[in-house]
Amino acid sequence: MSPKKNNIKDFLKALPKNMFSGFVVSLIALPLGLGLAMASDAPPIAGIIAAVIGGIIVSILGGSHVTIVGPGNGLVGVLLVAITTLGIESAYVAIMCSGVLLLLLGFFRMGTLADFFPSSAIQGMLAAIGLIILGKQFHIMFAHKIKRNDTIDYLFEIPYTINDAVHYENKGLIYAALAGILSLAIMLFYSKIRNKYLQLIPAPMWIVILSIGFSYYFEIGLHEPNPIAKEYMISGIPSIQTIIADIPRPNFNGIWNLLFWDSVLSLTLISSIESLLSIKAVDKLDPEKRRSNVNKDLKALGVATIGSGLLGGLNVVTVIARSSVNVNNGASNRSSNFFHALFLVLFIVLFSTQLTRIPLPALMAILVYTGYKLASPNIITKIFSIGKEQLIIFFVTLITTLKIGLITGIISGVITTLIIHFIINKSVGLFVRNLLKPNVLMYTEAESENSFYVSVKHFCSFLNYYKLKQHLDAVPEDQNVIVDFSMCEFVDHTVMENMYSYQELFKKRGGYFDVIGLDMHDTDSKHPFALRRMLPVPKIIKKNLTRRQTSMESLAKDYLYNYSSKKIKEATFLNNFLFFNTKHINHIYNKLSHKDKAIKLFDIEFSEGEFIAKEVIRTTMLHIDLKYNIPKFTLDKEGFLEKVSAFAGFKDINIENHHDFSHRFHLLGDNEREISRFFNDELTHFFESNPYYHVESNGNALLIFGKERLASIMEIKALFDFGKRLKNVIN
Repeated sequence: MSPKKNNIKDFLKALPKNMFSGFVVSLIALPLGLGLAMASDAPPIAGIIAAVIGGIIVSILGGSHVTIVGPGNGLVGVLLVAITTLGIESAYVAIMCSGVLLLLLGFFRMGTLADFFPSSAIQGMLAAIGLIILGKQFHIMFAHKIKRNDTIDYLFEIPYTINDAVHYENKGLIYAALAGILSLAIMLFYSKIRNKYLQLIPAPMWIVILSIGFSYYFEIGLHEPNPIAKEYMISGIPSIQTIIADIPRPNFNGIWNLLFWDSVLSLTLISSIESLLSIKAVDKLDPEKRRSNVNKDLKALGVATIGSGLLGGLNVVTVIARSSVNVNNGASNRSSNFFHALFLVLFIVLFSTQLTRIPLPALMAILVYTGYKLASPNIITKIFSIGKEQLIIFFVTLITTLKIGLITGIISGVITTLIIHFIINKSVGLFVRNLLKPNVLMYTEAESENSFYVSVKHFCSFLNYYKLKQHLDAVPEDQNVIVDFSMCEFVDHTVMENMYSYQELFKKRGGYFDVIGLDMHDTDSKHPFALRRMLPVPKIIKKNLTRRQTSMESLAKDYLYNYSSKKIKEATFLNNFLFFNTKHINHIYNKLSHKDKAIKLFDIEFSEGEFIAKEVIRTTMLHIDLKYNIPKFTLDKEGFLEKVSAFAGFKDINIENHHDFSHRFHLLGDNEREISRFFNDELTHFFESNPYYHVESNGNALLIFGKERLASIMEIKALFDFGKRLKNVIN
């Protein structure tokens, strides 16, 4: 029997890491909270109030583990309409009412709500939200305030705004526009700089720091006033005492207005969908792969939204960008959400006067970038690769949302998806006859209590996916599951995407998840998320090698290696490495392997974060299969960041009688005694006399790589040589 886990001791041990992560997240939450509030036509402090109230309440009452809450990107358009049409006091009542509805959704266990919407329709809705944010804030970013009837008009006005900005004669407007353009450049290119010291401070916070520094440069250095036009500077950041004294009085006069309840329903719909999608995505990033209690989280979000609206704040939702940063900085429990709120309070108490030095165009640049990420052209390319019919669903939802509204937009996406499914299957009866029938059977296989077999019949789409999901969620992720679609005539894109997510989840947790029975199904594309139906479709495959791939192929021939350019999704041999705990492996490719396959070098594509926070990284790695056990460890070059990390609980292991090694290298691992014994004189001298690489052991294999980018042919040769010599030293 395993010893009982000491939860309090573990919580206290993890506290420094969660406090540090909460601090980093607050650096992003501060400018985003201000920007989202102003984009919604609310007081700037309203966004901070939502983050603070949400962080405190959800960290205590929530059901997720490493999520961060605050004002959401998706609500900007709805809040803007609500505040414009209802007035700010009635809008606060609408926010509180949406909080009540969120609370009821949690009590009625409606956490499965997001599963009833087709994936492409949700993407279309998110893209429309992105265009709404981009279209309206782009003009302020260029110091050009305009009023138009709808978002499409704002988008069409963009070329005219750029033209006007080029011909500005007012010095204040020129400086304001330059602040916006430079801030957008920081947002666009900051993630490309893979420097661990620079990235200690997130891009939005750099914009805040540089903006305040620019203001002080003119005031103290040049003894001149800030040259940016005053109407394009933040104003109205109150002190804590003023916030408490000016708590708004809710105006209930408009609750019988149809527009009021339209706003309430829109706020509730977007809040719930954005939160549920974010929770689902963050669960995949969680190193411990815990499942969130989404219904408990909805209740907490509801309570937080009521409290936020009462105190003059915006809706509280789970946010993916800040949650991704939270996970990547080592957060392990909800206390990081609490600390992020606490640091925001400290910022407002200590630096509220400094925030008025930030130009509006700089903050709007952050939102323009956010809008672009939600509506990136890459999304269209990705959806088209899944299937042409998904593009129709995407654009119908997108255009309807822009022209009419969010609720109408998502409903149009659902209806379009249904019509397309009817046309593809040439049958309405397949869905009508079988919609209410139980179509999922799950049982434990006789030979093993840890193996589950799931049979799905008739059809499986967004309409009835919740039935399959209920069964799969009941299975622990360290078990074996086989899902059989051989008796299912039609499987849609939403289900296929979710099956892929389950496969990733079970691999990470040490389980096995396989999808079978699709041999007789076919699809219009080779994408793993493409919908499947029992219709044979011919395929044409075209293969071309790039110049680098041709060089690698030649290298393989010269050194008698095996080479394959094929993209391989199966990369389970990397699952147990600490480096990939919070990262999602997309595929490996360009694989070079030794004849005995003990050493293999490959390019790999993986991602950090999800949705708008997602960053795709490609690098070259070497994997050495040792066929025997060694201690688990991680070895890196010692730097300032590694020394600072010791304060967050990451202890560096020093090797006795090797002061140079201990000074130059950062060695981590749980079993200090075994690691110290393993790093003998010969191995230590090897590392001291060779170039620096990230070297990691998972117990029976090594993972080695240099920079987080694709290696040149010369670097590939050096990496291969380093790995072979290291293997010989260990042997």
